[in-house]
Amino acid sequence: MRADLPGAVEAPGTSRPAPTGRRLRWNKVPDVTAYFWVIKVLCTTVGETAADLLNEKLGLGLTGVSLLMSVVLVAVLVAQFRTRAYRPGIYWLAVALISIVGTLISDNLTDNLGVPLETSTLAFAVALVVVFVAWYRSERTLSIHHVDTTRRESFYWLAVLFTFALGTAAGDLVAERMDLGYWLSAGLFALAIAAVAVAHFALGLDAVWSFWIAYILTRPLGASIGDYLSQPTADGGLGLGTVITSVLFLAVILGLVVFLTVTRRDVADPERLTPQAS
Repeated sequence: MRADLPGAVEAPGTSRPAPTGRRLRWNKVPDVTAYFWVIKVLCTTVGETAADLLNEKLGLGLTGVSLLMSVVLVAVLVAQFRTRAYRPGIYWLAVALISIVGTLISDNLTDNLGVPLETSTLAFAVALVVVFVAWYRSERTLSIHHVDTTRRESFYWLAVLFTFALGTAAGDLVAERMDLGYWLSAGLFALAIAAVAVAHFALGLDAVWSFWIAYILTRPLGASIGDYLSQPTADGGLGLGTVITSVLFLAVILGLVVFLTVTRRDVADPERLTPQAS
């Protein structure tokens, strides 16, 4: 999917405002292929099961685990910002950690602070909109295929964090209100993503909205899959447990990341990306 702001088509010869921040030759985000979406869903599943696993096994409490994982995430993001091009290993590690931290943020608000899911869902949605507005006002583009300055990368990762938090809160809200169970919930979110794809490819829904809506919806989709696999059979799951489910999905992610590192199939050709491309 393209990821430019609706209607932001430049006339021939019109130059885009100069980007701010450290200018890089290469985009820091992978090309949006089938591999991208598969790994993204796998990361969201790990975010759900690993958050539960860490909360159960470390004995630090929800707040302690949240602080620990936030520190780890910051360290990985520092490494990510220091790279000068997209590196599959560090990029997807950052996504997986953001998935965990985003889940923990939402869980803290709900379980520790008693914030209603309606309130947290609305708050995360507003925060995400604010990030998008600030990103576009600063850079005049929301294209994920031109994340090639430090400032654009900062906006990108901030947006990713809020999409995970929003997806967690919204997914929990839907599951709580509709009480569909894990498998039916996964099917519902998969249908919603399919509807977005149809709206984009067949009905002309702008790519930026298509991409980010699908990006948000993959969070509750992955969480529903993770819960279905890990939760006890008495609760409607398969009873694999958080350890087996987390290790299984991490192994698949690792295999795909190694494959992409070797083949570079998700690295966009910089010569192909014109200012209008995304």
